[in-house]
Amino acid sequence: MNPIQHVAIIMDGNGRWGIKHKKSRNLGHKAGLKTVEKIIKATIKKKINFLTLFAFSTENFKRPIKEKNYLFLLLENYLTKEISKLHKNKIKLKIIGNKILSKKLNKILAYSEKLTKKNKKLQINLALNYGSKSEIVFSLKKIINKKILINEKNITKNLFTKNIPDPDILIRTGNKRRLSNFLLWQLSYSEIYFEKKLWPDFNRKDYNRIIFNFHKIKRNFGNI
Repeated sequence: MNPIQHVAIIMDGNGRWGIKHKKSRNLGHKAGLKTVEKIIKATIKKKINFLTLFAFSTENFKRPIKEKNYLFLLLENYLTKEISKLHKNKIKLKIIGNKILSKKLNKILAYSEKLTKKNKKLQINLALNYGSKSEIVFSLKKIINKKILINEKNITKNLFTKNIPDPDILIRTGNKRRLSNFLLWQLSYSEIYFEKKLWPDFNRKDYNRIIFNFHKIKRNFGNI
């Protein structure tokens, strides 16, 4: 049975769900947050150590300002209310990405990371203002500044995800079959599952099915 250390998720479809059910993209984002809570609980139950969630990409800044502000406010309110609970449950929060968001949100994120940094039960990597191409460039710049050899090991060590194992599984909801500039370096040998369901409709049963299927496959990593 294949062990699982790390699951990464592109949580796609909130806006479309909101338009379909409530005629509001923002209400879709709010509904998606409930799915996040369900998947966190399921991940802990499965004793998976790392969960990376693609929350806001560098490209998402192209969206209408009202939607961007709502997303940031939604995250601010959630962490303000729930970070103590996450800490109590021994969950560590790590932000990956370029932290050029609102000053208030950055302050809340920094506090959340500091509060939970010693927790061991589950590490949630929240990808905010994240783009994989810029991450790789960032890593290369650090290597050049350090005047060390450019190789795979050093690139990996200077990514936002340093000291985090590469994802075993990538899940993308929303019936789209693309990576959208997410963890391009880290996903080189991940098993990828594209789901038709929009993120607010994704549930524990869907998650458990993917994990069950992953356990059954043979992973060769280039070998026979």
